[in-house]
Amino acid sequence: MIDQATIDRILDAAQIVDVVSDFVTLRKRGVNYVGLCPFHNEKTPSFSVSPSKGVCKCFSCGKGGNAVHFIMEHEQLSYYEALKWLAKKYNIEIKERELTKEEKQSQSLRESLFLVNQFAAEYFQDVLYNNIDGQSIGMTYFRQRGFRDDIIKKFQLGYCTEAKDALARTAIQKGYKQELLLKTGLCYMKDDGKTIRDRFWGRVIFPVHNITGKVVAFGGRVLSAATKNVQMKYVNSPESEIYHKSKELYGIYFAKQSIIRQDRCFLVEGYTDVISMHQSGIENVVASSGTALTSDQIRLIHRFTNNITVLYDGDGAGIKASIRGIDMLLEEGMNIKVCLLPDGEDPDSFARKHNATEYQAYINNNEVDFIRFKTNLLMEEAGKDPIKRAELISSIVKSISVIPDSIVRSVYIRECSQLLKMDEKVLVDATAKLIEQAVENKAKEEERKKQREEYNRRQEIAAQAENQTTAIGKNENTDNNINITQTEYTASPTEGDTPLPEYIPEETPQIIDTYSSYIPAQGNENKVFYKQEENLVKMIIRYGEKIVCCVQDEEGNEQPFTVTEYIAYNLKVDDIQFHNPVHRRILKEAEENVRKENFVSEKYFLSNPDPEISKVAADMSSDRYQLSNYHSKGQKIITDEERLYELVPRLLMDFKISILKEEMKHTLQALNDPAIASNPEKCAEIMTHFRDLTETQNMILRDAGDRTTSLY
Repeated sequence: MIDQATIDRILDAAQIVDVVSDFVTLRKRGVNYVGLCPFHNEKTPSFSVSPSKGVCKCFSCGKGGNAVHFIMEHEQLSYYEALKWLAKKYNIEIKERELTKEEKQSQSLRESLFLVNQFAAEYFQDVLYNNIDGQSIGMTYFRQRGFRDDIIKKFQLGYCTEAKDALARTAIQKGYKQELLLKTGLCYMKDDGKTIRDRFWGRVIFPVHNITGKVVAFGGRVLSAATKNVQMKYVNSPESEIYHKSKELYGIYFAKQSIIRQDRCFLVEGYTDVISMHQSGIENVVASSGTALTSDQIRLIHRFTNNITVLYDGDGAGIKASIRGIDMLLEEGMNIKVCLLPDGEDPDSFARKHNATEYQAYINNNEVDFIRFKTNLLMEEAGKDPIKRAELISSIVKSISVIPDSIVRSVYIRECSQLLKMDEKVLVDATAKLIEQAVENKAKEEERKKQREEYNRRQEIAAQAENQTTAIGKNENTDNNINITQTEYTASPTEGDTPLPEYIPEETPQIIDTYSSYIPAQGNENKVFYKQEENLVKMIIRYGEKIVCCVQDEEGNEQPFTVTEYIAYNLKVDDIQFHNPVHRRILKEAEENVRKENFVSEKYFLSNPDPEISKVAADMSSDRYQLSNYHSKGQKIITDEERLYELVPRLLMDFKISILKEEMKHTLQALNDPAIASNPEKCAEIMTHFRDLTETQNMILRDAGDRTTSLY
């Protein structure tokens, strides 16, 4: 475990803009920064980062939080794993106690796989530098490719000997489980089910890093002089828990900062293309590793830039096969150019013959817009064949139709009409038809998705109803009295607006929470009372330590009353609690700490070790809109903090009335259930509860000076 003092040091050091910038291209907007959300696909930035509050939030998908939450969500790490990630980034030493045997066994599979891959990467490097075969075969190959020592170390290149189980034996001796070696794909089991073999024996090794620099996979190239009777030139790691080929780009970790600085990304095909271009001084380059581009890979590039240049070999092989992937780039709204290298050259060989300045100059002089490139390429192939020309026009129109910007589409249509010597109106009509079809197809797909979700929801409800019926039947067999119990929030929550919530025994009796309610535990996010509850929690998080009023003590002295104390006291007076258990924990912690020296509510909850609490705090601290300087010029804008004295009491009153109304509604639903008729004792208990609610409501309305009569 990590002690709280170290956690505080990590949180203080972790600047949210710095952390998020490792994954997202941010642009300043007012006092905040904005960028494309890394958690969902979007073309217009809705991801906001607030350096002053230390939080980020996407106002489309809702994901965000402080620096820890961002890393947890982006890297799929636990809370403590994310803290370790940030500690490593900011060179903060973490002192932890030794884990017990049980704790070691319970470590996540993902973390274990990363550890095995890291061991393998270090093993391959060690073999390359310290093994005779590594030096004479592996290093000789890299030298022949012209790779310098610093580049070999930078990309962590390695070598695996011809011994077919050398890695497996070494790893098992070091304590790594055979199961993990198989799951990462470093090894495989032979058909006899007993013999384990290294996947990359006799090959030079190219580790594949994800965007954070972790090794997720390997590529191995066969060396004909060292390995005989092997058919495949390259062998790659299979898909695993931590590696999905369609989501990774080779070199992205080493290229991301350069892509941001240059605001451009070069796309090549293979490992050596990337490495040679880095060596020549061009670092903003990634490779698709010989596969067609996927939407996930495109979004990965789009986080850092809108501009991409695709580099093709001089012989033009594979260009047609990659056109579909480039259409996907257009659909993402990216600016695409194509550069065809001289005959007989590829990005690797061209980089070895030219320095960065010469390479960049050649690209700048020879790159052309993709639509023009595609048009010229297909026209040359079609010649005078009318059928092929028709297919060419259809293909180009399809590429133009996926471009989201209407102005860019219009420019391309005009240019293509001149190149193809066609009436511009024909191209406009064809493009419009394809766009209309795409919209219809998308709507149909969304409708099918909704139908599937609705079907699954109904199946789930039916299964829950069946389980409840079975449970009731079992209870009736053991007890003739029907036991209708209020929802206990230390138990598993019920779902939906069921009038008779099923009681589920506590699984964690050490956690005492006396709150009970007939309001369902979930599905209340759009209810009036829940919105007002969130408003109060927002006041606690943002202004919990601020003074809202003063009260007289028994000696007649005025004592300051904080926002936290005011809300807590007034809820206790009427025996009302927050419905959300996380909100109750926030109020409880605020009460316990508000009088402590230097307590700042927002900072305390943003750095809270409970991920649920800190996540809520981050959401409550984020504002989507900010008042521009124009509107505040020449006039004083009254902030919420300056009107706490009238804002907090009003929000508190609104919440009390709305939650009582909601509780009374669900209490009546329970009272009206036919099953209650057979249990007079329970019926009387519910009626008493409803009467108490009515009295509390009337008292609150009288105190508020509200003449509105009760609805019940």
